[in-house]
Amino acid sequence: MDAAQLFFFFALAASGLVCFAVIARSLRSVQQGTVAVVTAFGKYRRLLYPGLNFIVPGYEKIYRTVSVQNRSLELTFQAITADQANVYFKAMLLYSVLDQQEQTVHAVAFKFIDEGSFIQTLVRTVEGAVRSYVATRKQADILALRGEIVASVKGHLDASLSSWGYHLLDMQMNDVVFDGPVMESMAKVVASQNLLAAAENEGRALLITRTRSAEAEGNAIRIAAEADKTAQKLRGEGIALFREEAARGISIAAREMESAGLSSSLILFQMWTEAIKHMAEKGQGNVMFLDGSSTGFERTMQQMAALQIAPQRTKPE
Repeated sequence: MDAAQLFFFFALAASGLVCFAVIARSLRSVQQGTVAVVTAFGKYRRLLYPGLNFIVPGYEKIYRTVSVQNRSLELTFQAITADQANVYFKAMLLYSVLDQQEQTVHAVAFKFIDEGSFIQTLVRTVEGAVRSYVATRKQADILALRGEIVASVKGHLDASLSSWGYHLLDMQMNDVVFDGPVMESMAKVVASQNLLAAAENEGRALLITRTRSAEAEGNAIRIAAEADKTAQKLRGEGIALFREEAARGISIAAREMESAGLSSSLILFQMWTEAIKHMAEKGQGNVMFLDGSSTGFERTMQQMAALQIAPQRTKPE
């Protein structure tokens, strides 16, 4: 191999290496979920989308890679209510690039000098929106206004974020805490309200119990009175029937004795002796004095005969 051929071989190899180096420098790979912003001599040139892309070495360069995926940011800040109570918030923001159009990506890439400046602006804007809303509310209303706070912040941020090329997807108020003394006083208020509700419920229950007991007692008294009334009525009817039957029996016995030629006064004498016998048997130690003389017996018979004659005298002539 002479010197000319050797020189040609080295020149071909060198040109091949140069072409390979140029091609290698012109190839750029863009990750999925990102868009690369290309500048030429510091001026915006074009966008590179995910996959293998070519740039002009020495003329174009990738200025910044913009992620179009959803991103989250956690915030911790303080606000003051209208009645001068400190409220501590912990919030989570979910945001993303509005879309992949060239104008949107251009705004994302060049509105802020870097990602940190955008994050700082976003945090301060959210804090300002929350503080301005909380400043018009009292501490007793804050815990029930999480949804309203989120809606107010989103309404305040949508225009600004849209001009920056971003979109606020969601905002969550994960924790709302007051100062220690305020939390203790709120706990006491809740405890007192619970005690009041318990006392009211207990009073209603006691009132219902006593009312039902009084109603039951009244019903029992009424039923007992009605039963006693019925019993007295039945007892009186029984006594009346007994007396009626006894009178009928005595009348029948008197007629039979008269038909037999005997005096009906014997019936009274027998009833008198039966009564004395009954009192003697059931007296349980009581002393009963009777006049057993003939004079006393005669007097008793005269009195019994008078009882028999008296009704006859009262009959109309």
